[in-house]
Parts: sequence; structure tokens; C-alpha cells
Amino acid sequence: MSAPELSRRARKILQAVVSEYLHSGDPVGSRTVTRRHDIGLSPATVRNVMSDLEEMGLLEQRHTSAGRVPTESGLRFFIQSLLKVRGLTPREKDDIRARLVAPSPDEVLQHASRLLSEITQHAAVIVAPDPAKARFGHIEFVPLRDGRLLAVLVTVDGRIENRVILAPGPPHGPPHGSIDDARLERMHNYLNDLLSGLTLDEVRARVQRELGDDKHRYDELVATALRLGEQVFTGGEVRAADVVISGQANLVDLETAGDRGRLDRMRELLRALEDRALLVQLLERTKTADGIQVFLGAETAHAALAESSVVAIPYGADERPLGAIAVIGPMRMNYGRVMSVVDFTADLLGHMLGEPE
Repeated sequence: MSAPELSRRARKILQAVVSEYLHSGDPVGSRTVTRRHDIGLSPATVRNVMSDLEEMGLLEQRHTSAGRVPTESGLRFFIQSLLKVRGLTPREKDDIRARLVAPSPDEVLQHASRLLSEITQHAAVIVAPDPAKARFGHIEFVPLRDGRLLAVLVTVDGRIENRVILAPGPPHGPPHGSIDDARLERMHNYLNDLLSGLTLDEVRARVQRELGDDKHRYDELVATALRLGEQVFTGGEVRAADVVISGQANLVDLETAGDRGRLDRMRELLRALEDRALLVQLLERTKTADGIQVFLGAETAHAALAESSVVAIPYGADERPLGAIAVIGPMRMNYGRVMSVVDFTADLLGHMLGEPE
């Protein structure tokens, strides 16, 4: 439903009902609206407008003679058209900055996940940068025993991976042998120049392409460097992007103890948060979208999240996001507060984990 389809007073009453519901969790009656909000209308008039909003599918009355609560459509209208998001104070921003400081990218993500969970009192999910999309920084080969080499791979964002590979011998000699330090240095210098600025996905393709180029067949040093690169960049499984989760306990509602149906739904929700693939799939939708996304209930496209809300946003450069962060909680959450915290945290992560300028 678009904003112009509601009159000014209907918008004010819907905003009052949703705000009261998000604060208390209780059905909202007309007297509550007139008493706590500057509506300038009688309770009877407010009741009539609330009835109209119910017919439009924005409010519902779950029990006869009880007040009304917003539907998913009502919440969607509120978030898109009526919600006023208050920015964080300078002190709040400074506190978040201080708590994200960590010596490594992985620890930054751990800190961010815990921080989001603690501030919002909901569950927090962060999809780490995809290792295959990391940009090549440099590589160095260190000789080990028995014809092996330690390949030290450093990405632009500071991640370090160590891989043990076999030192190839000459094209027509023994399969493995030792390589002196001077030749090793020339080899990793060659690879560093060749692969500079490429993502690891692009690095794999470039090494394979260069290996197939006839011009390298008669340059023994280059051919050996490329065979080393092939072992480093194409050997073994490609590690999937990590998912960092905090605050699952915040989703546990103690009031569900006597309600078998609600208890089963909560178990399904907690199981869903253990499914890394499901979470990555959900947040992939965020990485291709513009700005903060709010998924309400069925909009998540996952049955386990049918009674939950997800506030999510990508982090990193707009044209090439690194990952995504999300807060998952009940549909009755403080959307303005959660959106402010998520937005600022994503901005910080983008600067901390992005490529240096």
C-alpha cells in the first residue's frame, strides 16, 4: 500500500497504534491512543478509523472487545512511511568504535557480532567477506625440509594464509627438488607483479591461463613460479564465507514454556540459526540491495523465521560489498534503534575491513 492512500489522521492513528504495540506488546485501544498521543480526536472517532485500518489489512483485532495490533502489512507501512529513525549520539558512536578495535579482521567481526547482540538484545548475524573475493596482496615462499615450501599468502585486507606445497623440479628432471633463496625470491616477485590487485578468484584463472601460454614453456623460472602458484591457488577446497552469530539466547522467550506450539516454533528458529547456508542465502539478498533491508515474517522466505524480523545491510563499497550484517528478532522490535545501530556498524566494518585507499 502506498503512502497517499491513507489520510493524514489515519496515518497518525496507525503510527500511534504501532508505536504503542512495539513498546508494550499489548493490543492498543482507542483510549490509549487519545490519552498518550496528540491526536485531537475523540475515542469514538479513533475507533472508527482503527476499524477502517483493520478493513484495509493494516490492523487486526485478535480477540473481541480487545484493542488492535498491527499486521505485517501495517508494520511494513509504518517502517517505510512513518518511522523516524533517530541517529546515534556522538557518545554512542565513540563507544561502538572503541569496542570494534581488534588485531585481526576475524576478531573485528566477532566483536561486532557481540556488540550488535548486546545493544539490540536480539540475535546478530554477520557474513564475513568471501575468501574468494579477497584481493591478492603478496606471496612469499619459505623453504622447508624434504623439498617442501611454505607459501605465505597475504590479502589486501590483512588476512594471512599459510599453505605447504611441494617444490617442483625442472620440467625434465626429478619431480621435486630444492630451490635456492635467490630463485625463490625472483619467483614470488614475478607472481606478485603478475597477480597484483586481482581477487583470489581472478588469481586462479590468471595462473591457469598463464600456464597454458606457450611463451612460458622455455622460461624455466617463470614456468616453475606458475606451477608453484597453481599449487597455492588451485589446490584444495575453496573455503566458504564464514558466518558469525551471537545472541541466540536473546530469542528464547520464557513465556513459551507452557505453550507447546510456540516452543516448537522457537526450536525451529534456533535450528535455523545453526544453518549457515540458510543465513548466507538470506543475506545474499541484502548484498545486492540498496541500503537497509527489513524482512518481516513471510518476507524472509523461510518458515522458521515466519514470526521474526530481520534488519540487514551490506558492508563495504557500494559497488563491491564485502559481506552483510543482520539483527534477527521478533516482529515487535524497536526498528528505529536497531536500524541506527546496524547502519553505523556496517559503515565502520566497511572502513575497517575494506581495501586501503
